[in-house]
Amino acid sequence: MILASMTGFARSTGSQGAARFAWELKSVNSKGIDLRLRLPPGFDAIEADIRQRLGKALTRGTVHASLNVQREAMAPEVHINEALLEKLLTSIGDLPLPPGIRTGSLDGLLGVRGLIEIIEAEESPAEREALNGAVLLHLDEAITGLVAMRQVEGAALAPILISRLERIGTLTKAAESCPGRQPEAIKAKLAASIARLADQVGLDPARLHQEALLLAAKADIREELDRLLTHVQAARTHLETGGPCGRKLDFLAQELGREANTLCSKSNDAGLTDIGLELRVEIEQFREQIQNLE
Repeated sequence: MILASMTGFARSTGSQGAARFAWELKSVNSKGIDLRLRLPPGFDAIEADIRQRLGKALTRGTVHASLNVQREAMAPEVHINEALLEKLLTSIGDLPLPPGIRTGSLDGLLGVRGLIEIIEAEESPAEREALNGAVLLHLDEAITGLVAMRQVEGAALAPILISRLERIGTLTKAAESCPGRQPEAIKAKLAASIARLADQVGLDPARLHQEALLLAAKADIREELDRLLTHVQAARTHLETGGPCGRKLDFLAQELGREANTLCSKSNDAGLTDIGLELRVEIEQFREQIQNLE
């Protein structure tokens, strides 16, 4: 599977009968999937289908889906009440008019209320069904374009993330081989500390030696180093496998950060502390970049 980001844009236009329409899809980062639809009146019946198609193709991101529809003017139907017109003509013909008053003309009669009825043209059920089908077909086309754009961004991000992981792995191995962690260095440092304390305070060297060993055990970072390498390998596997892995990588980044913090807190060597701080920087940059992964 291919990595995908959560950022993308797609547009698809089409027509059906007297209607022309356009879909616009925009997606940005989000913790989950958030579908925000903007539909013109009359398309409520297919809203569930729209959400189902978007949700099937996308697993994360705030997605704005906008549909714009324009219809060509349809000629209205004109109905004349012929029975009423005939009665009016008959009544006017039988009506005695005073001198100077002319009989009514046709345009005057047409102004009589109820004689003419103008009915706006409406879509038939078949026309509405055909329009809905065309709109959904072009929604699929827009979704395909959006997914493709998100995958292009995800593919560009993948080598950057792998490079970060390689750097984290390199720093972890550097911490493992740090001179300050070698048994000889630790032994010499503890011996010097014990001798100094024994001379100053007059405490039992054997007791001090025992306490120093306990402190050394608490300061050991073997487990942290092992977990760092394990998390790096797990993150690399997710990146190579692809698909919607943003949440898993975010969790691993948090775990990497936790181990690096523990390493710094346990460190009793300046060189090891420097490596731990650099680890924290690399992990934080890794975590920031995966926030855009689906």
